[in-house]
Amino acid sequence: MGVFGHKTVSMTAKIRLYVDHPLGDGQTVPLDRDQAHYLFGVMRQQEGADVALFNGRDGEWLAQVTQAGKRGGELTCVRQTRPLQMPPDLWLLFAPIKKARTDFIVEKAAEMGAAKIIPVQTEYTNSERIRQDRLQAHAVEAAEQCGGTYVPEVTDLQRLDRLLADWPSTRRLMFCDEAEAGAARALGAAPRGPWAILIGPEGGFSVTERAKLHGLPFAHVVSLGPRILRADTAAVAALTVWQQALGDWDGPQSD
Repeated sequence: MGVFGHKTVSMTAKIRLYVDHPLGDGQTVPLDRDQAHYLFGVMRQQEGADVALFNGRDGEWLAQVTQAGKRGGELTCVRQTRPLQMPPDLWLLFAPIKKARTDFIVEKAAEMGAAKIIPVQTEYTNSERIRQDRLQAHAVEAAEQCGGTYVPEVTDLQRLDRLLADWPSTRRLMFCDEAEAGAARALGAAPRGPWAILIGPEGGFSVTERAKLHGLPFAHVVSLGPRILRADTAAVAALTVWQQALGDWDGPQSD
């Protein structure tokens, strides 16, 4: 695959586009003003052009432009090119940091196969608010770029203590503790199934938070190597460790 503009090239179309609309054989898909501007103003597409569409539910479809205008347009689905490929049942929990680096974490989590992305408020979290709609848009764009057919949900900011208090009993938590740098702590023979990864803030976890996390029956404490990583680097490293051990990088999962 190559890249045209900021979209990934499909095997059947130069442009991939996420739409919040049903997709199926012969289905027409209306375009909003921003999508029409991108396709017809930026990418200079015309009627008859091929576009790859996905909506996170119906797989990827080859569609053709049947109407092109400055404020809108219409595509018609021709055939399915890829079925829906769901990611592993993995959540990424992270404490928001500076804007560009938070954007980076969301984008990489979407590319690397997280099913849900949850910004959390810890005792030392620097940012007390996020723009959920903007972060969700970054997740959509990452899915467009990487060839994914699923877009992870980005939730609103949640307090970590409240989230852990209502934690589902069947979901295990990979707790990346910066205090364990250099320790021989890995996932080992951990079982598959629902998981979450927790990345702390730039200031690290508090003593109280760390003690509580170490005591949780569903938590697996993991070291990410001999050096303390920045939060955005740690997120990518943790996703890599988990995907290699328990994820879908070697093919579909089987519980």
